[in-house]
Amino acid sequence: MPESPVPSSPSSAKSPDYTSLVRLLIEPLLESPGSLKINCEQANQSKRVWIRVAFEGAEQGRVFGRGGRNIQAIRRLLDVAAKEANQSVYLDIYGSQDRHRQDDRRDRGSDDKRRSRKPRSRNFSPPKPVGKPRS
Repeated sequence: MPESPVPSSPSSAKSPDYTSLVRLLIEPLLESPGSLKINCEQANQSKRVWIRVAFEGAEQGRVFGRGGRNIQAIRRLLDVAAKEANQSVYLDIYGSQDRHRQDDRRDRGSDDKRRSRKPRSRNFSPPKPVGKPRS
C-alpha cells in the first residue's frame, strides 16, 4: 500500500510530502500534466514551507476554477496537512512567461488610454422641454 502524503497522527514529527500532495491535487485539472513543475522549500529549523507551482498559462483558468474555488480548496487542504505537522505553508502559482508578458502589455496599454482621455466638460445643460405633439 503506498504511503499517504499526510501523516496519520498529529504527534508524528515527519513533514508531509507536499510535492506529492500538490501533484495529486493539480495534475487532474491540467490538459498537459507534463507541464507541471513543483518546487518545495523548507528552511532547516523553520516551520514554514514554500511551495512554488508552475504550469502553462493557458491552464490557469482550470486550476483556479470559477471564482477561485479550486485554488481555495487546494490551499485549504495544504493548510490542513501543514497544521498536522505544526507547520505553515505558502503556495505561489506561476504561469508561462509569455502569458505574463502579454498581460503586462495589455495592462500598460489600458493605462496609457486612461491617461490620454480628455476630462469631460463640466458644463451641463438640462434637456429642452418637449412641446405638445400636433394633432
